[in-house]
Amino acid sequence: MRKGVISRNGVLKAIAEYDELGRDRFLSEYGYEPATGYLLVYEDRAYDSKAIAGVAHKFDQSRALRPDELSGGRSHAAKWLARLGFVIRSSRSPDWTRDEIILACDLAMANGWKRLEFNDPRVIELSALLQTMPIHPEEVRTELFRNPNGVARKTADITSRHPDYRGKPTNGNALDVEVMNDFLARPAEMAEVARRIRDGLTTGEFQDLPPAAEEDDDYSAPEGRLLIRRHQSRERDKGLRKRKIDAVLRQGRRLACEACGFDFEATYGPRGAGYIECHHVVPLHKAGEGRTKLSDLALICANCHRMIHRRAPWPTPGELRNLIQETTNRGGVRIPSQQEPEPSRS
Repeated sequence: MRKGVISRNGVLKAIAEYDELGRDRFLSEYGYEPATGYLLVYEDRAYDSKAIAGVAHKFDQSRALRPDELSGGRSHAAKWLARLGFVIRSSRSPDWTRDEIILACDLAMANGWKRLEFNDPRVIELSALLQTMPIHPEEVRTELFRNPNGVARKTADITSRHPDYRGKPTNGNALDVEVMNDFLARPAEMAEVARRIRDGLTTGEFQDLPPAAEEDDDYSAPEGRLLIRRHQSRERDKGLRKRKIDAVLRQGRRLACEACGFDFEATYGPRGAGYIECHHVVPLHKAGEGRTKLSDLALICANCHRMIHRRAPWPTPGELRNLIQETTNRGGVRIPSQQEPEPSRS
């Protein structure tokens, strides 16, 4: 027998038999356990991928594979079925992200750092809110995705790591502790972060944000991914950037980086004329849903922009400028002022 040599028609026949017998009888008939890794999704129904792939061999190669002859993971069943064009999704809920843990921590803090039960109305409300968060793709959202039991369990994972907890910690992870420590160190600020995330989810604002660019994966901020995406969308607003540049030029100032003084036109000539990036200087936990003012933006070069976003807490352009000056002073180098007038071109 050639393992994995199955056809789409064979899989459809296995699905039909599964539907006819029902899940429990189908699995029992062929000796399979319920899927713990991946599910096959077909016509809005979920099927145990390993069992379906194994039984499909019966229709294509005379007998079904025994459970011990294949795995349900990416090397066998999931791979074979995906190759035939079937939709495969994880049967496990995805790991909790920082944004989700921020909301769970906020709830735990409001409850005096004590765990909450699954039937608590606040847990039920948070469960519904987390299910609207546009971070995890649909294919990993199982029927149990962020249900009240899972949310209550996460509050237990968090509160059992609190310094005042005297029992045995549950199986939380390092990110739970990291976010909890942010709340313990800066409770008012992190509560405001949680409020802004909640507001963005409730109003649907985050649903319309463009996904984070791949090159921004290493942006670091304790406020989470959604507020960073909103921050980036403001920085990349071409109309806002143009108005900021026009305002600087009307004041007779150079288009030079406010941190290091780099001037694109002075270095690249006509190719660099009129080019510089914008940085939104208002901290994420303070940046509300209101209109962005030109005073909220700083003109900055790509390198300095990257250095600001590289590690939290983000320095202001002025703070980064001081850091650069401290470094360059040792070599006697002066950073040109962004306020210096445009040099004469005569």
